[in-house]
Amino acid sequence: MPGEAPGGVDLPRVVLVRHGQTEWSRTHRHTSITDLPLEPEGEEEARRLAPVLAGTSWTRVLASPLRRALETCRLAGLGDRAETCSDLVEWRYGDYEGLTTPEIQGQRPGWRLWTDGAPGGEAPAEVAARVDRVIASIRRETGTVAVFAHGHILRVLAARWVGLGPEGGAYLALGAGRLSRLGWEHQEPVVELWNSSRLG
Repeated sequence: MPGEAPGGVDLPRVVLVRHGQTEWSRTHRHTSITDLPLEPEGEEEARRLAPVLAGTSWTRVLASPLRRALETCRLAGLGDRAETCSDLVEWRYGDYEGLTTPEIQGQRPGWRLWTDGAPGGEAPAEVAARVDRVIASIRRETGTVAVFAHGHILRVLAARWVGLGPEGGAYLALGAGRLSRLGWEHQEPVVELWNSSRLG
């Protein structure tokens, strides 16, 4: 059940769902606006989520408009409920789109996405601003909200949920097709569950 605030007002919980595997997530290439489909393994990861998510009554279902997130949402059984949200598109990597971290660091030694951002793409503060709009919208709800999106944007969302800067997402590794849950403890925002195959 959602946490309860003073005065009996329910606070929302959020279940974060990273999309299933794509060719580029498998090979660790930075993927933002490149609209890749799920690989067969990613489709199966998404299908395995359906019985896990079926036991929850959802207040809202939000999804990135990119194909891999929407396919995951559909195969997980919530596609008919999904509201697309452009603020949930993955961190825009600009000139680094399609490159791996070692390839980028070969061009720019010491580069770190979480603090440096991407040339031609987004700075950490810009990603945080998008995520903050999503969080503000969710916090106007009661009940449980599902969010289908991408690895880095979901990691920033979790960091911002608990009041950290976007760089806090660096410490929250998140696999393809995995679940996390954000909620409350004594009316303080917390990460309840992270990088799991189950919600229990």
